[in-house]
Amino acid sequence: MKLAASSIGVALVFIYVIGSGLWVNTRDGWYRGLNQPAWQPPDFIFGIIWPYNFIVLGYAAVIVSNRLSTTLVATYLTVFAISVACALTWAFQFYRPHNLEAASFALTCVAVLTIALVVIASRASWPLALALLPYQIWVSIASFLSWTYARLN
Repeated sequence: MKLAASSIGVALVFIYVIGSGLWVNTRDGWYRGLNQPAWQPPDFIFGIIWPYNFIVLGYAAVIVSNRLSTTLVATYLTVFAISVACALTWAFQFYRPHNLEAASFALTCVAVLTIALVVIASRASWPLALALLPYQIWVSIASFLSWTYARLN
């Protein structure tokens, strides 16, 4: 069970990485033409935080799968899967049909769901929960940023 659960968690991270890579496009004229908030983080921050987030999410899935009860592992992986689906919905809605409101709602769901991930991870390891906090903070900021894009555009 533990190996299967760990594998599912790592697979979810790969789905997240690949799906994001397929839909997020900041290089085209549409994205660069949007009215951007003055407080938007510089581009290089995105290049630093996302690799960190993906590595920690994979590590967290393995640690949670190996240290917690079957019920907590199933809960964690279910919440994580829904969170990944919402994150990919954001990427698709934002960059494909450019539905900024739907994208923002999806990303808000990710921010809320991530709270549950941090809480469950804290049962496995406090340092692990602390390592997940930058992801929680990042998706919360990104959610607010997405809503700001929706308002400005």
